[in-house]
Amino acid sequence: MRILITAGGTSEAIDQVRSITNHSSGQLGVALAKAALAQRTTQVDYLIAKGAVMPPQDPRIRLHPIENTAQLGATMAELLDSNTYDAVIHAMAVSDFTPAISSSQENFLAGLNRWLTAHPGTAIDGPAFNDILADIATHTVAETKLSSKTEHLVLVLKQTEKIIGMIKRKQPQTLLIGFKLLVAVSENELLQVAHENLIKNHADYVLANDLTAIAEGRHHGYLIDSTKIVGEADTKADIAQLILDTVAKKVRQA
Repeated sequence: MRILITAGGTSEAIDQVRSITNHSSGQLGVALAKAALAQRTTQVDYLIAKGAVMPPQDPRIRLHPIENTAQLGATMAELLDSNTYDAVIHAMAVSDFTPAISSSQENFLAGLNRWLTAHPGTAIDGPAFNDILADIATHTVAETKLSSKTEHLVLVLKQTEKIIGMIKRKQPQTLLIGFKLLVAVSENELLQVAHENLIKNHADYVLANDLTAIAEGRHHGYLIDSTKIVGEADTKADIAQLILDTVAKKVRQA
């Protein structure tokens, strides 16, 4: 059985010194790798984000380090084109947004005023906003480190590609396990949103979890398929075992 695991959290650069990231440590990915190694026939391609906890050293694990969402997409596409996977376990916390513009207050206001002067009495809508950003970009000198002298640093973020969407397009036969994290919602809402996520991404399973149920030594989650709760667990190790047992059983049945 060959599987692909993603772990850790992507980081999106503001400049060469600063970045936007999330709190994912990659510990669940390590638990998944350990559970995978316990199955002797498993070979693992392990996509790991910069700064994440490293999985165990083992000849069956091939590491593929990435830093940002663009690198994740490129590496994921290459692996999916080059290998056939029984399962893809996409546990990485992927940035929803990446910086489009990083500008000083002065440069941003100058660009805004240029547009307003050229378009008197016109309201700023979506296309106009994009034009303003493009103009600001052309007047912004690329810096390795943005100056801290400006009173406000203006940061405009744009949506990143949903990497999970490519997995079933490239390998429709693979078992896809996605993850959905919400914060302080009811069990019903958590399961409903996870189910919607499963349908949207053509996943076979989704691990639904709530941030309020994650603490030191505790991580409660529900593994669902399209019709039911397959199982639930209370620690990262138990979640990993639940997922790998489910995957192995499904592969044997195929």
